[in-house]
Amino acid sequence: MRKATPLARPGKARHIRAMGPSLTPKAIGLACAVAAGLALAVALGAENWGGLIPCPLCLLQRWPYRAAIMLGLLAIILPPRLARVLLVLAFAAFLTETALAATHVGVEQGWWQSPLPQCAAPQIKGGSLADRLAQLPARPAKPCDEPTYMIPGLPVSMALMNLVYASGCCVLLGAALALGVSAKRARTHELAG
Repeated sequence: MRKATPLARPGKARHIRAMGPSLTPKAIGLACAVAAGLALAVALGAENWGGLIPCPLCLLQRWPYRAAIMLGLLAIILPPRLARVLLVLAFAAFLTETALAATHVGVEQGWWQSPLPQCAAPQIKGGSLADRLAQLPARPAKPCDEPTYMIPGLPVSMALMNLVYASGCCVLLGAALALGVSAKRARTHELAG
């Protein structure tokens, strides 16, 4: 029987390990921007082509995604050290999005009132009928406590889908940042050793 030969001499094994897939700040930044952009694309598509009307909380929830897109894109073009700082800020944006989505789900379920005054019914006071009609908004706002279901027959609101999606993005981005940091430390340790 033939004796098995190692794939690499011991001195070269370090170089082969370093050739594996790497989570660079540029790759993480791109994934961050794409994930946030996808969430906004679904929301805008549901609004423009699906005919869904967003409530004030829905509109507020779009801002952390916009911030994550910008931070992810900046992480692609800036040096790695600065990119890591921006990715931590993008993680904070996704965490903020998760908190806003959880708040929205709680409002939909009746667990608490909306923190936004725009979610309450408009207060129309005094005057003639013409004055009262003039005080009404041009486009009726959707109440924040009324769930919007995107998929017929599936009792999962868009706010709940957003909560799951934002939570998943948080976990994945946090894991990618942690793996990127530990991989950098391992490479530094190997080069020093």
